[in-house]
Amino acid sequence: MIEICFPDKSVRTYPKGATPYEIAQGISEGLARNVLSAQFNGNIVEAATPLTENGEIKLFTWNDDQGKTAFWHSSAHVLAQTILELYPQAKLTIGPAIENGFYYDVDFGDHSITEKELKDIEKKFLDFARQKFEFKMRSASKQEALEFYQKDKNPYKIELIENLEDGTITFCDHADFTDLCRGGHIPHTGFIKAVKLLNVAGAYWRGDEKNKQLTRIYGISFPKQKELTAHLELLEEAKKRDHRKLGKELELFAFSQKVGQGLPLWLPKGAALRERLESFLKAAQKKAGYEQVISPHIGNKELYMTSGHYEKYGEDSFQPIETPAEGETFLLKPMNCPHHCEIYNTRPWSYKELPKRYAEFGTVYRYEQSGELHGLTRVRGFTQDDAHIFCTPDQLDQEFKNVIDLVLYVFGSLGFDNFQAQVSIRDPKKPEKYIGDPKNWEKAEQAIIDAAQEKNLDFVIEEGEAAFYGPKLDFMVKDALGRKWQLGTIQVDYNLPERFELSYKGSDNELHRPIMIHRAPFGSLERFVAILLEHTGGNFPLWLSPNQVSLLCVSEKHEKYAQKVLNFLENNEIRASLDNRNETIGKKIREAELSKVPFMLILGEKEAELENVSVRKHRKGDVGAMSMENFVELIKQEVSESISKFEN
Repeated sequence: MIEICFPDKSVRTYPKGATPYEIAQGISEGLARNVLSAQFNGNIVEAATPLTENGEIKLFTWNDDQGKTAFWHSSAHVLAQTILELYPQAKLTIGPAIENGFYYDVDFGDHSITEKELKDIEKKFLDFARQKFEFKMRSASKQEALEFYQKDKNPYKIELIENLEDGTITFCDHADFTDLCRGGHIPHTGFIKAVKLLNVAGAYWRGDEKNKQLTRIYGISFPKQKELTAHLELLEEAKKRDHRKLGKELELFAFSQKVGQGLPLWLPKGAALRERLESFLKAAQKKAGYEQVISPHIGNKELYMTSGHYEKYGEDSFQPIETPAEGETFLLKPMNCPHHCEIYNTRPWSYKELPKRYAEFGTVYRYEQSGELHGLTRVRGFTQDDAHIFCTPDQLDQEFKNVIDLVLYVFGSLGFDNFQAQVSIRDPKKPEKYIGDPKNWEKAEQAIIDAAQEKNLDFVIEEGEAAFYGPKLDFMVKDALGRKWQLGTIQVDYNLPERFELSYKGSDNELHRPIMIHRAPFGSLERFVAILLEHTGGNFPLWLSPNQVSLLCVSEKHEKYAQKVLNFLENNEIRASLDNRNETIGKKIREAELSKVPFMLILGEKEAELENVSVRKHRKGDVGAMSMENFVELIKQEVSESISKFEN
């Protein structure tokens, strides 16, 4: 017999060799029908895997992220099976599950997949799925694995196998199809009731532009047709909210091939939006005791070698900048933290002067591959709302909790109220990924967990997601469409203070190392604006909107009065614009609605005579006529209510 411990800490005994499916069956037939995969002693296993030792188990259904991962990973296998059936000459490479669905990278030779062919692949895919083929894992020696793919003349799988250790190689079989695989499948293909192949893209083998470009087919699958229908409706809504589309329509930002890929140009309205976000956070930071600093856009290569960034991220940097001086090399700044360490190092500090909180909206540069660039969410130049806190060990807990409060304040102010925190720690199996003393890592990880618990955050712990120099607390936010985004991060770092030999004089008159907290509530302004655009659909809060009021003249003869209203609004610090084009008032209203301007003022003969304004509100229609003074009061009241909502 073996003892199995469940998430609620209850323990039951089962015959040695019992499978997760049989364990689920012992709980309820309903659970057994829905169990997709399991985790046993920290490892993902199949529902049919025999368990031969005592351990902890978690059973996953479609309602769990891990269950969806197994579902979509298995769907990638069925897609690969279908592709080989319809295109025997194709060479399969890799096909993982992703956050929403799955993809498979395929070498089709000279053939280009068309939209009609995707429909044919979907049809054949479902034919296979309905046959309820079981997924079965088996081990293979390295020689057996190589011989299998040499027979098929598949250089991609051979390359993968050559990089694997003998004794660690496994295959997954279903029907007459076999694929190299580490595992994590649903019991059989029959669980898959609906599939949609979403699009086709190019992808370089192993992400290297020097390698051959493959065809990547993206898909998503569901256990019920109605869930696929709902998802496709969500995708249509997401297209309407695409920040690239809205950014162009609202004239916020643009890209230019002549300027360079991944380097956004902020147009006047977008620059004004950014400026307000910066001012908002700067005001909050000033109240919290931060000091603004500014560092250059480049730094000596030695700076990043000292910090460890060059070793870890050198390949993702732009080419070094050589100066006329012999041996002098600079890099475009990939991070702000080394510069802030040197700012701290400009003078000696006493424990009485700590914490020091340095904040900077610092622009950094990283060479992202062209195929990975995506609007504002993946760029080559971006501005981080960076800050670094240098504190004593006694101050760490309170400082960390203060940063949590600041992040929650930012989220609340912008309507991101659905989120989960993630404590990102080391992967104990890959110590080479990290720098620093393991004991310091343990202290830093525990400090983050303690702070998250004290602030009553809903959080999970994720191994392997830490930064190379320290663990962190990430905030995973759900937007209006239910999509998850990583926004806001706080990191505890014992390593950079060590590498830069930072110090302060303690109460014992001895020198001590400060602890460093990295934090960025927005993350980067570019990515934050993109997510905010898609979350709000471009309907920004009134306090943030680039243009709060659009003044619409009924005809040219009312322009003089409109100018008077415009001046009055601007004198009251209300952002307004005047539309005095020779167009019908109906067209002006429609265009103001499309531009998502919160308020419109209709100005005609009657308004000029009575010296008032006719007010329309975006998406709500006519509000009625009122004096200019009352309209200003209306705007200020709405802004005040919005601000007090998140300040409280």
